[in-house]
Amino acid sequence: MKVLAIVGMTGAGKSEVARVFEEHGFKKVRFGDITDEELGNRGLEPNEENERRIRQQLRRKHGMAAYAKLNLPRIDSPLKSSNVVVDGLYSWEEYILLKERYGERLSVIAVWASPATRHARLGHRTKRPLTLEEAAGRDKSEIESINKGGPIAMADFTIVNENSMEELKKETERVLAALR
Repeated sequence: MKVLAIVGMTGAGKSEVARVFEEHGFKKVRFGDITDEELGNRGLEPNEENERRIRQQLRRKHGMAAYAKLNLPRIDSPLKSSNVVVDGLYSWEEYILLKERYGERLSVIAVWASPATRHARLGHRTKRPLTLEEAAGRDKSEIESINKGGPIAMADFTIVNENSMEELKKETERVLAALR
């Protein structure tokens, strides 16, 4: 069984790519569910400020590989009988942890879109929309504070997502075919 980890800056289209793999029988694990659950447990409103605070607290407590560590049971359980797609690999440390644990079974797929494209998408999404300032701040944090560039640079595949959903699906299915 394989583990595919999807990495990209916020708004690049990671969840859409993961959805295509899910349609092809992969079980999806979304790293960000940990943040959402923690917000719910604390009775906090889901917004950029609260989400960032939760992410920072979890990383202080569990290290920079926090989301990978906390999600290992969610990956390992379905991996016994199914391929798994991880939506939202965040940091270099998470990449290293997953690579050490899954070895050749792990493939990383980077989803890339320009900042202008991503920021426009983020302002229009229905769940967790971001202002231009919030989107730019999230970019800065992902690059400077969580080491997101490493997994993007080490990706086994890169999908450029500057066009339509139809094009994104075609590119994702191209990667799927290459993995078989």
